[in-house]
Amino acid sequence: MGGGGSSGGARWSRRFGRLAPHLAIWPPLLISCGYVIVFTFWTIGVSFTRSTLLPDYSWAGWRNYGAILASRNWQIAYGNLYIYSGCFVLMTTLVGLVLAILMDQRIRGETVFRTIFLYPIAVSFVVTGTVWGWLFNPSIGVQKLMHDLGWNSFHFGWVIDRDMAIYAIVVAAVWHGSGFAMALFLAGLRSVDNDLMKAAQIDGAGAWRTYTRVVLPSITPIFVSVLVILLQFAIKTYDLVVALTAGGPGLASLLPALVVYDFMFQRGELGRGSAAAVMLLGSLAVVLLPYAAYGLWRRRAAARA
Repeated sequence: MGGGGSSGGARWSRRFGRLAPHLAIWPPLLISCGYVIVFTFWTIGVSFTRSTLLPDYSWAGWRNYGAILASRNWQIAYGNLYIYSGCFVLMTTLVGLVLAILMDQRIRGETVFRTIFLYPIAVSFVVTGTVWGWLFNPSIGVQKLMHDLGWNSFHFGWVIDRDMAIYAIVVAAVWHGSGFAMALFLAGLRSVDNDLMKAAQIDGAGAWRTYTRVVLPSITPIFVSVLVILLQFAIKTYDLVVALTAGGPGLASLLPALVVYDFMFQRGELGRGSAAAVMLLGSLAVVLLPYAAYGLWRRRAAARA
């Protein structure tokens, strides 16, 4: 009997060992997906109602969307988003690519440098915004340091300059995201077949021609992934702006995510805030759906090949 009990316990142990990973993964995943799907559709539904501080399911049609599109804050926020996302994506991609190429040279101390460049990813956007806000603040930051050193003509108060505030956010965001872009590009560079590079070198191609004509074209999917990920980061940017400029001075650095928060939680206009959130979701869909279609096309092309 002892042997039978022991074998039965062993069977249950093996079964539990097989089930444990599924129990750890699937219930939280299903709950998270359900949460996102349910509240996404709820937000879409509320956006067509007269809801104010509390949900009111009286039908309002497209009135909330019209009010948001006519809102001066929304128009300014979207104009700022074009500037911010364009500068952020281009600069982060460029800096990340340059760092990845330098790291790909198998330099001494690569692990240390890679850790340093990846460190900003571990820092929250709130901390990033706060620290860069100190640096840009003319009374305590770089400008004060220069004045203390005797350079009284130096001016570096971007966070209080209407024309430069949005670029202060760009600088902080590039610092935060460049390491992430570097990691993706470096993984792509390390995956390139060495035979291609050797063939280019045999043909007499220098380092610049090798990278521009052989290496970089072969990692085109990495470029697409980096651009899409950075774009969706830019569209969703909220806490970095709140910590760095709070959307100011005035509306100079206002972004759409701050408008959503303003309507929902400061003005108490739940219906219009939901409409703004749905329009922001639409902006994300414009970025993500073509990327999904591109991935599907690549898989089908690979299957046919």
